[in-house]
Amino acid sequence: MRSYPSNTTGGRPPARLVTAAALTVALAGCAGGEPPRTQPVNEVAVVATATPPATATPTPSGSAAPVSETLRFTAKTLDGAAFSAADLAGKPVVLWFWAPWCATCASQAWTVAEIAPQFRDRVPIVGVAGLGQHKAMKDFVTEFELGGTLQLDDRTGALWRRFEVVEQSTFVVIDRNGKVIHQGFLDGEDLTRRVTALAG
Repeated sequence: MRSYPSNTTGGRPPARLVTAAALTVALAGCAGGEPPRTQPVNEVAVVATATPPATATPTPSGSAAPVSETLRFTAKTLDGAAFSAADLAGKPVVLWFWAPWCATCASQAWTVAEIAPQFRDRVPIVGVAGLGQHKAMKDFVTEFELGGTLQLDDRTGALWRRFEVVEQSTFVVIDRNGKVIHQGFLDGEDLTRRVTALAG
């Protein structure tokens, strides 16, 4: 299993250490093959903003919902469109960190593809693809019918480091106030239950 190096800039603490047991579980869960050995070095797909002050600011659209520190980042989608997480302020959000070669991610993809369109306006599920090449990520989205779900291209690992994600598949569940209320593994049943509860 590969992980991104810890973030040593911006005053954020280094990513948590993964225990030997966690590594064993992660390797067993993602036995779908080794990730590509090479990464494009001239393509920068994600730009995570610097850590802002702790006070919330209004959304760019002028809505009343404040933008928490958690949602102050920008990125590019797998299709190359600009994305600003600030646009999701005031809603619960689920970030799904996946890799295209991960067998566990593949098994979870069907649940994401099924429930994401139902909750798109109330609890957006946003994929954050990393640890792979662009074509492999696009093929994964096509194979598992994830085209109706927003997918970010994080080949540089900026968002993985920002959220201290050290293994895949990881779900980061953020409540409507911008607080992370869960970070880690969720099976399909748990994911569906949590998203349904947040939408209520």
